[in-house]
Amino acid sequence: MTDLPPGLGAWSSLPFFTNQWPGISAAISEDPRTILPPAHQRFAALELTQPENTRVVILGQDPYPTPGHAHGLAFSAEPDVRPFPRSLSNIYKELEDDLGVTRPNADLRGWARQGVLLLNTALSVPAGEANGHKHLGWHHLVHQVLELTSARPTAYILWGNAAQKLEKHIKPGDHLILKTAHPSPLSARRGFFGSRPFSQVNNWLAARGETAIDWNAGTEAQA
Repeated sequence: MTDLPPGLGAWSSLPFFTNQWPGISAAISEDPRTILPPAHQRFAALELTQPENTRVVILGQDPYPTPGHAHGLAFSAEPDVRPFPRSLSNIYKELEDDLGVTRPNADLRGWARQGVLLLNTALSVPAGEANGHKHLGWHHLVHQVLELTSARPTAYILWGNAAQKLEKHIKPGDHLILKTAHPSPLSARRGFFGSRPFSQVNNWLAARGETAIDWNAGTEAQA
């Protein structure tokens, strides 16, 4: 079996890493194109937010295809990226309208460290070719992550049709499931703006006696 990426922790027990990862790893190794994010960051979302710590799941699509942007977390980018990716810029607009929080950089690792799993539905992309690895087999991982995390109450933020189609992999339970348009400039005005997902998540957590997410955390540049 292909060596497991380091730092996976409890995620390493998912069948994906035995059944699909060896083939995906081989396909990436044989792809002559530049693949993003760099290999050491490919599973950063899982490494930073372990199953037992996951309280919120936000699904993205695939990593940013611009070199130097993606670092393994959905919607997040390296702290020095300017201008912000367009979907992230709209997320920040909604965050400011919802909670008055203004974030100075594109790095969302501060969210991940509080139990917000920022998971793309594909964890690799050829540079400059959005959705270039959409059919590589990453969906097996996403399905299994949803099934595992939904074994206990979790908040799910499903932006756009692609994410919402994955709801069937969330086991029934006392979850919060928020479904709106995607924050992309093409669709944000069709229901994303004004949806107040951040306060909704914190209100749900508070009702359960849990600590709210500090959506302003981690705004300092981090290595």
